Amino acid sequence: MRRFAPLLAAVVCLAAAFAVASTVGETAAASPQDAGKVVFFSNQLATVNETSQVRNTLLKGFDGDVDFITPPVGQPQVFFNRVEAEAKAGKGTISLLGALHGDYLVIQKYLRDLTPVANQLKKAGIAKDLMTLGKLGTRRQLYIPWMQATYIMVANRKALPYLPKGANVNTLTYGQFHQWAKNIAQKTGQKRVAFPAGTNGLIPRFFQGYLLPSFSGGVVTTFKSKGAVSGWTYMRSIWRYVHPQSLTYNFMQDPLQNGEVWVAWDHVARLVNALKSKPGDFVAFPAPKGPKGRGYMPVLAGLAVPKTAPNASGGQALIRWMTGKATQARTLGSVGFFPVVGARYSKQLGPGLLKMNAAVSKAQRSKDALKSLLPIGLGAEGGNFNRVYTDTFVRIVVRGENIQKVLNDEATQLQALIDKTGAPCWAPDPSSHGKPCKVR
Repeated sequence: MRRFAPLLAAVVCLAAAFAVASTVGETAAASPQDAGKVVFFSNQLATVNETSQVRNTLLKGFDGDVDFITPPVGQPQVFFNRVEAEAKAGKGTISLLGALHGDYLVIQKYLRDLTPVANQLKKAGIAKDLMTLGKLGTRRQLYIPWMQATYIMVANRKALPYLPKGANVNTLTYGQFHQWAKNIAQKTGQKRVAFPAGTNGLIPRFFQGYLLPSFSGGVVTTFKSKGAVSGWTYMRSIWRYVHPQSLTYNFMQDPLQNGEVWVAWDHVARLVNALKSKPGDFVAFPAPKGPKGRGYMPVLAGLAVPKTAPNASGGQALIRWMTGKATQARTLGSVGFFPVVGARYSKQLGPGLLKMNAAVSKAQRSKDALKSLLPIGLGAEGGNFNRVYTDTFVRIVVRGENIQKVLNDEATQLQALIDKTGAPCWAPDPSSHGKPCKVR
């Protein structure tokens, strides 16, 4: 997993170097007169709002007929199943894929070599380290970096007077965060801290990338360790001061905007509207620090063309369009994903996006940052992997079951899933040298 280390530095450098193109129609490379029909199948930007932004904003001006489709939210296997089915049939309908780095490791044998496209994009300013990741350990460019993101915290300024004495939101510890939530609840009579724990919320990523790495130093190998017990003990304790509607929240920007929530953690794309619409009302900052460090999860998505693409040239043209400076600018502005192209930084981003960018930068540059990558090698089992953490949360925090017993039970489910997929360990867990990761 060492090859991911340069990505973490590159992400912040690119985000901090990005500028909105002065002309909306500017692209890194001109689109052909007519790229034809392009079926763009992506497991990213799959919510209703995001798909609307893709169709009405990001694809606007592209000289081709794009059919942007996504698998149902919460059904990751649909993406992998369709790609594999078309590959095995030897004939496909998809001309462009959008997915995460780890997803491509599962389907890389079905992908075309995009080295010619990579050569065309040399002047776009995509970091060499990101392009190297797109080779998936080969000499071929199997995907082109598309966009990147992470998770941060946002607070209404009304919450700041309740911070513990001496606490700074940019360097919070989990202990201070707990006291902050308690102060708000006790002094206002309202529980104003919340998490996206609804059916389609991303709270499993909080456990995998933030809470558990911060307390145990790992994700899989330390699943039932003393550190993990401490992390879940903490989560159970702070939940007494968490907004009761958290179990219904999917996007934290909505309750933040209407004022029922004052402090929240979520994916940047699910916070962007609050920061854009009311930048003066909110502050953005990194997640807290635990005994093992400040857990942090980077996200990199890319674009690829399957070998069975009926319109490979159209798919490649759409890659050039999606990585053009103007489209990358609109991607940040409309769906909250950060650019991969390099350009001069500009305050044209607006105060809300500037705050978001600053929070991302602080998280990535923190000396105590503990990088926790998205799961790698799980393929269609990614949903079941998340379910282990969700079930653990429900049993421990919501139902109040014995923590160690729950971890022992769920560790069995987790290990069976890892063994089924053969997924090796990923950071922050130590390398398993290609062998299936093991819960200790």
